[in-house]
Amino acid sequence: MTNLQTPVLIPETNGAHRTIAGRTRRVYDRLAAVYPVSTLFFHSTAHKRALAVSGLVDGMRVLEAATGSGEMFRRLVRANRGGETVGFDLSPNMAARTHRRVRREFPAATTLCQAVDARYLPFQGESFDLVVCCYLLELLSSDDILLALSEIHRVLRPGGRLALVAIGQNTEFFNRVYRVLGKIAPAFWGRQIDGRLVELIETADFRLLSEEHVRQTLYPSRVLLARK
Repeated sequence: MTNLQTPVLIPETNGAHRTIAGRTRRVYDRLAAVYPVSTLFFHSTAHKRALAVSGLVDGMRVLEAATGSGEMFRRLVRANRGGETVGFDLSPNMAARTHRRVRREFPAATTLCQAVDARYLPFQGESFDLVVCCYLLELLSSDDILLALSEIHRVLRPGGRLALVAIGQNTEFFNRVYRVLGKIAPAFWGRQIDGRLVELIETADFRLLSEEHVRQTLYPSRVLLARK
């Protein structure tokens, strides 16, 4: 079982050169201090909905993939004070900031946030009841999306749930703007995968339970719930 006292920072994994993972890590490391602003204006509504539909019950063992600035991670810890909440992010700076803040705000909770590559999870199989993943898959290649989803499937217990948030694609103006931004800074913005998302989830052997669209400050998100 992972040590829940000290964050573990891992070196770059083999195969990262095939994707933009290295650049993504560097970009988010530099933006760790200011990224919470983006979460506040664009992501918090989707985070609330993902938590609401996730089925989280206090006492579970919960994993968040790609914690970013930690806004969703803090929500999970607050709702799961009697359980164990683990998070990870590719960016060591993001993970370290989230870990420090959560330990300060919830000193009695069992928590850990560490730097981990979603494609190679250092957790035992069937060891989590719930995995939450927000705005990660857009930053991965198609092959790496399946790797990450397969790893999530592996660490979930039978019947465990995956609450997934992705960038929506139901607003044409937003789509045009996002395509431009994705070309300018792909390591930060990634690209939309809304049209292929259900197929990718089912390919990874999950069963889709629900999906809905939400919007905040003109930023569309898609909230999906799946079961192993």
